[in-house]
Amino acid sequence: MNKKTLVIGASLKPTRYSHLAIQSLVSKEMEVVAFGLRKGEVSGVEIDTTLIPYKNIDTVTLYLNPTRQKEYYDYIITLNPKRVIFNPGTENPEFYELLKERDIFYETACTLVLLSTNQY
Repeated sequence: MNKKTLVIGASLKPTRYSHLAIQSLVSKEMEVVAFGLRKGEVSGVEIDTTLIPYKNIDTVTLYLNPTRQKEYYDYIITLNPKRVIFNPGTENPEFYELLKERDIFYETACTLVLLSTNQY
């Protein structure tokens, strides 16, 4: 089952978890799109630097701290994903409430762990 995933906070730095998540998603043959501050490519996935109104996003996985997330609340909600994953360090009760009000599922989890344990 292909769960089209948007990685927000994508990094070109190989040691960053967002970078590793893109690589892992691609290796699991997931469709991946990415947004970050710098254009580039990770495992064949172009990192966009503008907010594109992607269609059919199943999962948004966040790699931004709660303060940085605020400017993306409306964007993420507009995408109407089935779920939002808050990776370690991105936990945000304020955003949880906004998602809950719109019936968007969220979870605090590690994308890399979910993928490696086949729970994604």
